[in-house]
Amino acid sequence: MHKKEIILIGGGGHCKSCIDVIEREDKYQIKGIIDLPSELGKTILGYEIIGNDSEIINYIKAGYNFLITIGHMGDSMLREDLFDLVSNNQGNLPVIISPNAYVSNHAKVRKGTIIMHNAIVNADASIGQNCIINSKALIEHDCVIKDHTHISTNTTLNGEVMIGENCFIGSSSVIRNSVKITSKTVIGAGSVVVKDVIERGIYAGNPAKKIN
Repeated sequence: MHKKEIILIGGGGHCKSCIDVIEREDKYQIKGIIDLPSELGKTILGYEIIGNDSEIINYIKAGYNFLITIGHMGDSMLREDLFDLVSNNQGNLPVIISPNAYVSNHAKVRKGTIIMHNAIVNADASIGQNCIINSKALIEHDCVIKDHTHISTNTTLNGEVMIGENCFIGSSSVIRNSVKITSKTVIGAGSVVVKDVIERGIYAGNPAKKIN
């Protein structure tokens, strides 16, 4: 069976983790990677850097699939801009799900999102576009995660949590059930969020408090 080809946009460390998930899922063949012009011809895990951002439109016209593989460590602007470039020009951005993850048949995951190894997405959870649900993250029932948000490794979102757009939830954080976190918020690694976050900023600690 001939696999569809996919191009990865962004060649850093997160790209390596995405490559591993794509290889394991075995639905797409990686055509190559888009990165800075200075990186042209180099390889990442055996896949060549085949172009830069200026060539994305040509690859869209050629019918390739795409995944944004730039990491998101608190600022999602570049990921969002690249996602919009592909999406607004009718490029296809499939959902990528590790075979080692569990995603309920009753959950919704929108385009361009990657669900990484050993993540769990439970019933009636809703995950937006261009999100990263990283390794071992637990997204419980009825959670809502808006577009361009990164749920980091080993993070727990309990039932009915709502996370706004462009958020970064740090590794091993715990969000209490029914808590709402406003858009463009950063939750530091290891934090425990026990009440709604209504003002954007950086929060950390147990219980989490605004630090910036």
